[in-house]
Amino acid sequence: MKFLHTSDWHIGKTLKGRNRLDEQRAVLGEIVRIARDGRFDAILVAGDLYETSAPSAAAQELVVRALMALRETGAEVLAIAGNHDHAATFEAYRPLLKAAGIQLTGDPRPVHDGGVVSFDARSTGERVNVAVLPFLSQRYAVRAAELLAGTPADNVGEYDQRVRDILEHLKSGFTPGAVNLVMAHLTVTGGTMGGGERAAQSIFEYHVPATAFGADPHYVALGHLHRRQSLPAACPVHYSGSPFAVDFGEQDNTSVVLSVEVSPATPAKITDIPLTAGRKLRTVHGTVAELIARAGEFGEDYLRVYLREATRAGLREEIQEALPNALEIRIDPEFAAPVPTSGGDRAIADRSPGELFASYCAERTVDDKRVQALFARLHDEETSGV
Repeated sequence: MKFLHTSDWHIGKTLKGRNRLDEQRAVLGEIVRIARDGRFDAILVAGDLYETSAPSAAAQELVVRALMALRETGAEVLAIAGNHDHAATFEAYRPLLKAAGIQLTGDPRPVHDGGVVSFDARSTGERVNVAVLPFLSQRYAVRAAELLAGTPADNVGEYDQRVRDILEHLKSGFTPGAVNLVMAHLTVTGGTMGGGERAAQSIFEYHVPATAFGADPHYVALGHLHRRQSLPAACPVHYSGSPFAVDFGEQDNTSVVLSVEVSPATPAKITDIPLTAGRKLRTVHGTVAELIARAGEFGEDYLRVYLREATRAGLREEIQEALPNALEIRIDPEFAAPVPTSGGDRAIADRSPGELFASYCAERTVDDKRVQALFARLHDEETSGV
């Protein structure tokens, strides 16, 4: 059977205040065309469908229409909540989308209550079992492990052990002679961040080793890290990455969706299908005169500009007039007046909340990694909507 693996759509994401909904509509349209042409048995969307847990009506309409268009190709459509999504809202819409033939999962579920989605592939008739694991915050991992795997709440296990317990429970829904898949939204130890992820929900205790999946799945479809990559494991473990560059930290990423062909008796064959609809992000350096002279080569790319000359009145306006797609304009550090900060030469705006808190602790001679881990956990709970 053949399925399409995609993730991290981040619909509703803006860039330096620039609305990108039209661009995101084009990207999803390209994915739908690929799905239609490829005649896939299933489409797996591995989380972070939205940029925020409270998406706009326009963002919600775009995602729902895309899911319905994917379903209209005849493929089974399965989607899970990521750390940017609001799990409770996914669960609220679950019955409605199920009536439309779309399996939407916000919370981890027991095997026989949606934790494993089973169907027969339309192309081959093969039985397919998909274990679905939406994003788990630190706080919810305890409750989920207790509910699904019977792990006692007073068992002080690490995050990765609780996820292992849940995965073992979900894999109990696998059957012999079937194609058995896992779809999850999480960070695998050794994975490379793409540049636009929430650091507090990707580091510290949030790593799960690839060994957690075991050798049973024929393929593990992951979301969360925005860079296309595979991880060494006893079974194929792949991130499809985001289908467009979410921010300038991802400007060098290659945007793809993954076509996967697999049978119960043969290894998965993975093919990268490039996506071209998203606008490129580019970082450029030069003087005002140099950049204006190069304006023609930038096309419709969104730009992050580093000016190689000292600041002066009207500088930003000159660049914005000549380069309307310049979304971020800075003075190159070599030409900038030094601004002392506790983090060295890096401006506060360039540093993550975790880095700023670490600097705060250093200034007050607080050297305790547990404090920083607690900050990360609290930041996670406040930003995840879980």
